Amino acid sequence: MYDWLIRGGTIVDGTGRERFTGDVAVEGDRIVAVGKVDGPSKQVLDADGAIVTPGWTDIHTHYDGQVSWDEELAPSSIHGVTTVVMGSCGVGFAPVHDHDHQRLIELMEGVEDIPGSALAEGIRWGWRGFDEYMATLDAMPHAIDFLCMVPHDALRMYVMGDRAIADEAATDDDIAAMRAHLRAALEAGAVGFSTGRSDNHRTARGAATPASESTTRELAGIAEAFLGLDYGVLQAVSDFDMNQFPKGARGRFDEELELLFAMTRAARRPLSISTMQRDHSPDQWRWILEGATRANAEGLDVRCQVAARAIGVMLGLQATFHPFMGFPSYKAISHLPLAERVARMKDPELKARMLQEKSEPVSGDGTPIPPLADHFLQNLDLVAMRLFRLGEDPNYEPSVTTCFAAEAMRKKEPVLSVIYDALLEQGGEALLYFPLYNYTGMNLDNVGEMLAHPLALPGLSDGGAHVGTVCDASFPTFLLTHWARDRAKGLPLEKIVKMQAHDTARFIGLKDRGAIAVGQRADLNVIDFGHLRLLHPGMQRDLPGGGQRLMQRAEGYVATFAGGALIADRGALTGARPGRLVRAGR
Repeated sequence: MYDWLIRGGTIVDGTGRERFTGDVAVEGDRIVAVGKVDGPSKQVLDADGAIVTPGWTDIHTHYDGQVSWDEELAPSSIHGVTTVVMGSCGVGFAPVHDHDHQRLIELMEGVEDIPGSALAEGIRWGWRGFDEYMATLDAMPHAIDFLCMVPHDALRMYVMGDRAIADEAATDDDIAAMRAHLRAALEAGAVGFSTGRSDNHRTARGAATPASESTTRELAGIAEAFLGLDYGVLQAVSDFDMNQFPKGARGRFDEELELLFAMTRAARRPLSISTMQRDHSPDQWRWILEGATRANAEGLDVRCQVAARAIGVMLGLQATFHPFMGFPSYKAISHLPLAERVARMKDPELKARMLQEKSEPVSGDGTPIPPLADHFLQNLDLVAMRLFRLGEDPNYEPSVTTCFAAEAMRKKEPVLSVIYDALLEQGGEALLYFPLYNYTGMNLDNVGEMLAHPLALPGLSDGGAHVGTVCDASFPTFLLTHWARDRAKGLPLEKIVKMQAHDTARFIGLKDRGAIAVGQRADLNVIDFGHLRLLHPGMQRDLPGGGQRLMQRAEGYVATFAGGALIADRGALTGARPGRLVRAGR
């Protein structure tokens, strides 16, 4: 007798083959039959009219702190994700000395916009080495599976102590020690090593991240920890120092790319690079793809992590950022509860006064806010050309005709007045959408090109991070709705499913999931594809210490199974906890 029989669905099996109608039988945590299945089952799910897919594997999340107190790992677990990879961008919470807890919290708070108070209250410390970290997490039940990467910043701080600052070169002894700690973590089941090299990443005190200026010698020396292993991957994020050079110039791009390739040559293991379009260097993403193509021709295994849509931020009175946050009159009331702030801002006198003001600096020493924020706040008339209402049915590919600049022209009002009023909608809970990267052409055509590239892997969701600015853990659902169904220039459903189930799982070395086939792990989604839609994100206060985060839900997920257990029913988590730490190489 089967435990579950999913009957009569349209199976999109994750291999890229054409969809077909059939049944899926599950016993324990495995798929035991696919096609026309007969025989009794303890439970039957009628999937007629729905698609049946593998569960998604998200290879770029930041649940490193949340996983120690939260069993659900939402929002990912309510968007069909059944496996996540943590430890991205070089930041995380192990290895760590007891006296460095606060330093790692400040690093994660600054780089990933996770409230430090929530991390300080929520993280259940009880480890030093990375093996101890994984054992601690493994002892706690979770809704979905997770894997851990060793983050470069934490590793550097663990070995170098107070010398682990961006402009301090690692000695040969430092590199040997970091290599040894990484090797021990890999042998204990860590899935890889991540490093971050972005000028936009800052600690909560505004300092550069410890590993951001690491040399080729350091990165290659650490990466030798992989030698002799047949598992493990590397991950890197870099902005290639583009803001330091004239717009469009290559600058040190080729030197930086070669540094990353040197790391993967030393490791002899696959590498993924964060890939996106930046306005200052609008062709950079093409250079990365071209470089990755050359590297693969050389025999390296280099893939490009691409986002499902523009990488942008939500602006609002409850969010981390909004257009008036630096205005003196707003700062005077910023401490008030939302309802009282909204009431004050509806006063025509206050509005008139604020519209005459200019933003004071919000970045600088002692703050993680990048200088880019001040540039935007001081040039709001230009920003308004790429600032939109998100809408009750979120529109992530808005037309320039709907931007605030265009609306102000139609209304013959100052653009700041229109933005001001929009922030007060929905009782002050309205969100504005500012697509920052991947939107130079005011559409997602370039994202479509990235996704269609043979070396592309869907990633960059940052699940668990940037909790006051984004909720991109919904990327997997957006890939289905926007790219595989709604967009005129879209991509085949079969390709989208294969990319975010099979391809992501295989890249990180998981061969037991990502496809609907006999013997595969029973990680499955049953989806009402025609009615699948993203809901408007909302702010909720459920982080430790009363911290808030954006949460975005979806309609249309009929059921999600992880390891054969029903973890989500009609979009609501069931309380089942089949998830575990997946140890690489086991």
